[in-house]
Amino acid sequence: MKATSTATIKPPITYDELDRIDIRVGTIQRVEDIPGADHLVRLIVHFGDRTRKILAAIKQEREDPREIEGKQALFVVNVEPRKMMGEISEGMLFDIGYADKITPVLAMPEHPVPDGTRAG
Repeated sequence: MKATSTATIKPPITYDELDRIDIRVGTIQRVEDIPGADHLVRLIVHFGDRTRKILAAIKQEREDPREIEGKQALFVVNVEPRKMMGEISEGMLFDIGYADKITPVLAMPEHPVPDGTRAG
């Protein structure tokens, strides 16, 4: 594992602010190409009682983005929907490493839990 310098810790937030972020476990059912997109793929993610389409810029981070199909990961599900490449993303993949310019990895539970389980 490559050593990196540790980024400065962000300013403190209150527990009320932290509690506003809704992070949930979802199973990535499918990874689909988006025509014309160099970085984005479409993730079809199951959250127990619903399925969402979440766009993620992971296309160039992995040799085969489809290798994450069937895996559980963490997602922020209460960000405002965002239009990218003409499509609406209904959440955000919560991965590890991108901000530190290392090859990102999934943030995932250590063993399977029910889809829709909340983090925190």
